[in-house]
Amino acid sequence: LPDPVTLYLKISRDPDGKLVAAFRDPEQNSHGPAMQLLVSQEGSALRFSTWPDPQSPEQHLDATRTVDGIQIFWNDLNRTIVLTRLDTARSAPFYGRPPGSPPYVYRQPEETSDGWRTERAGALNMDEAALAKTVQDIIDIDPAAKRHSFQIHSIAIAYKGKLVLDEYFHGFTRDQAHDMRSASKTLASVMLGTAMFRGVKISPDTKAYTLLAPLGPFANPDPRKGNITIADFITHTPGLDCDDNNDADPNNEDHMESQRWQPDWRKFTLDLRATYTPGTHYAYCSGNINVVGGAISIATKTWLPEWFDETVARPLQFGPWYWNVMPNGEGYAGGGAFIRTRDFLKLGQTWLDGGMWNGRRIVSAAWVKDSVAPHRRVSPETTGRHGDDFIQVYLDGYDGYAWHLSDIQSGGRIYKAYFANGAGGQLLVAIPELDLACMFTAGNYGQGIWIYLRDSIVGKEIIPAIRT
Repeated sequence: LPDPVTLYLKISRDPDGKLVAAFRDPEQNSHGPAMQLLVSQEGSALRFSTWPDPQSPEQHLDATRTVDGIQIFWNDLNRTIVLTRLDTARSAPFYGRPPGSPPYVYRQPEETSDGWRTERAGALNMDEAALAKTVQDIIDIDPAAKRHSFQIHSIAIAYKGKLVLDEYFHGFTRDQAHDMRSASKTLASVMLGTAMFRGVKISPDTKAYTLLAPLGPFANPDPRKGNITIADFITHTPGLDCDDNNDADPNNEDHMESQRWQPDWRKFTLDLRATYTPGTHYAYCSGNINVVGGAISIATKTWLPEWFDETVARPLQFGPWYWNVMPNGEGYAGGGAFIRTRDFLKLGQTWLDGGMWNGRRIVSAAWVKDSVAPHRRVSPETTGRHGDDFIQVYLDGYDGYAWHLSDIQSGGRIYKAYFANGAGGQLLVAIPELDLACMFTAGNYGQGIWIYLRDSIVGKEIIPAIRT
């Protein structure tokens, strides 16, 4: 797939009359040194500067006004680009919905051939006006704001097995496959379940290095490696020397993907040094889930994207989808699959229905229960991170098998929920007690938007819309 970057620049005056600017890129969240910048100009020269802060040195971008527009060197593209003035129609994706659009009115989702049965929310005793307000609030988010300029691309809600809402923003559409980033790690759990349901000899208890022996021999031999199970890899507790939350870690996902000496990223991870007893230390590492994908591929003797197509995408009636592959051509399970919003939501509904989709069993009911059970604790003690160092990268709680577990507070009540989430605001939430599943896609990479989606939208708006 192409890797698009659509860069917008809005220049306006704030309430104090200062000239301010905001760069926005809905696809990659490329926004420069700050979400909002001060603008100064001298002749044809422009400077975009961060706001004065005694705790941080000023950062700035220099640009030049030309006949064609504004010429600027953009670091994320590593080249000089020219920004040209756009009319209202061409600038529409900068906003949640095009400027001048009428107020949003709730509408029942369109029923297509994708397997979803749709229903008006009101027919299921959900407050349609409350859902309309939720959508309008998303539309009204100021994309040029200094803070909380959340770029939500879609929202879809299933209640009591029916699709009651799906809406799209910033130019994204229903039929567009979206980058799910690490939310697609949960697909490894789904595919492990489909393999077990079809009688493949693999389970969470399978010794990983025994199954993956065809990829050996492995570097850094250690007796602890022989005890690492699929369960350890799928819960980020194999004890190997990898931490995606440490930018300096030479074994994290970014370094793994940029190195050129090992084209098989499964073996890259399996070759790492063992540093902890399996199952005792939690360190988020995309390579761990990729190893699970490798185990599924070897156990099923099937190319991983083919197994996904055969056991997940086609049975769940997916539309177009795209899968990342490693340099050696094997499927990468560490994240980044492109899937439509309505299709990813089907995973939540399938789990709510005990492994069934439209009367067809996808995984066993036992696997659904086991995969969202609390298998590993994520805490300062298990991660070795404390205080702000822990809070900045983790939520205190439990992980299932490639599902994150958490509570949602709403109206004085606490609801148990499980999640698949990915960078930028890709979030699937399933709440069994309410028979409710919600799916979001967004473009706030590098910014913490999940808690806002979980607490402010699901907890404070969607759940209260259910009339009891």
